[in-house]
Amino acid sequence: MFPVGKTMEKRTLTPAEIGAVVRAVRKAQNLRQNQLAGAAGVGLRFVVDLEAGKATAQLGKKLQVLQALGCSLEIMRPPERTV
Repeated sequence: MFPVGKTMEKRTLTPAEIGAVVRAVRKAQNLRQNQLAGAAGVGLRFVVDLEAGKATAQLGKKLQVLQALGCSLEIMRPPERTV
């Protein structure tokens, strides 16, 4: 699990790791799953599945949850290839 408030190194995260981060941040903010679901505009089942690391969770809804928690997601482009 990643410590809350720490910067993670840039790498590919698994669905389980994203779920663990969401759970840790939610708990650090003293939110119940249903409160987070309401704040993010998603269903309780989605938050439960996201925290459990379900791989099929929708990206758009994941972004809503991360935004509701005040988290951000950074996508890095690969370096350009020179031929």
